[in-house]
Amino acid sequence: MTAEKKEILDRINAFAEQALADIDPQKTRISFQLEALKPVMQEIADEKGLSVEDIFILYMDLASEASVEAENQLQATLDENEGANFSKIANRLN
Repeated sequence: MTAEKKEILDRINAFAEQALADIDPQKTRISFQLEALKPVMQEIADEKGLSVEDIFILYMDLASEASVEAENQLQATLDENEGANFSKIANRLN
């Protein structure tokens, strides 16, 4: 992920933390959540000369990429700490 794309992701996520702080994402429609993020996405779109739709698609791609990277880091940490031994990990959880 480039520095510019990371900045966009961080900026939207920071806005989301404030704009969506009081909602339960499991019980709130995605359309409502996206509408709450529209102001920051529009601002970024205007700055970059892109459409809001392009920023939305970019955000979804970047969020997915960040999620995969976080999962990979977690797996690497678990593998490193437990030698990739599922039994040891399971026993540690008990």
